[in-house]
Amino acid sequence: MKKANVIILAGQSNAVGVGWVKYLPKSFKDDEIKLFKSGYEHILIDYSSHDKKSNGFVKTAINCTEISKDTLGPEVGIAKKLTEKYPDEEFFIIKCAFGGTNMCHDWRAPSSGVPFSEDLLPDPPKAIMNDPIARFEGWCYNALVRQMRESLDRLESMGYTPSIIAFLWMQGESDCSSPDTADPYFDRYGALLGDIKAAFGSYFSESCRFIDAAISEMWNNYDSMNARKKAFAEEHGHYFVDTVAEGLTTKYEPEDNPDTAHYDCASTVRLGEMFAEQIEL
Repeated sequence: MKKANVIILAGQSNAVGVGWVKYLPKSFKDDEIKLFKSGYEHILIDYSSHDKKSNGFVKTAINCTEISKDTLGPEVGIAKKLTEKYPDEEFFIIKCAFGGTNMCHDWRAPSSGVPFSEDLLPDPPKAIMNDPIARFEGWCYNALVRQMRESLDRLESMGYTPSIIAFLWMQGESDCSSPDTADPYFDRYGALLGDIKAAFGSYFSESCRFIDAAISEMWNNYDSMNARKKAFAEEHGHYFVDTVAEGLTTKYEPEDNPDTAHYDCASTVRLGEMFAEQIEL
């Protein structure tokens, strides 16, 4: 069986990706945009995000995000950079991301005190997304586990031996503003990583890289959250990508009413590139 290089992409809305496709011509050449739209044939993605689920591996391209929006996620930048680094290699992205979700409730893992109950999760989880009151603790963790199981099973049925080479995390915006959610954040993030590794231990490469991204400057206490993200990464031998130092922006698009919670189109692509720059085979 052939080895499959697997990348996990998880988190909240900037992992979903809200980069508006209509702004691609501002920053990218026509041939790049054409490839973003047609998709990368050797970099496939199996994803669950809001009201949209691929139900199998498809070419990594724009609109692996939400049905109602013509947007792109960081997976496009991941594919772009990995194609430059490893033009002859295949990669498989497993993406599970939901906007507006937090670590203190939605992403709680079993070892942080929330029983695992995957059967409670609707498919797709549109009902939960549209009704925050109905959300049960840990539902995003449960969704990630299920998405990983489904995707890894698909790869094996395709004749591959999956090897998880990177775990990419873009989250923290919903937890940084209050000490009640910020203070326990890293214990709960550590619990999530520990439980995921325990559940899928045989799939993780010994050299798997865990890569966390900084949140943008528009969030209250962003600097404190980012400092703790960087410290956690250093303590555990993980990797941290500093989107603030890189100059990623949230304040320009859409032009008539900027969505400052989310990275602009080119910055969304750049976020993916920054992740991919840390991935090594």
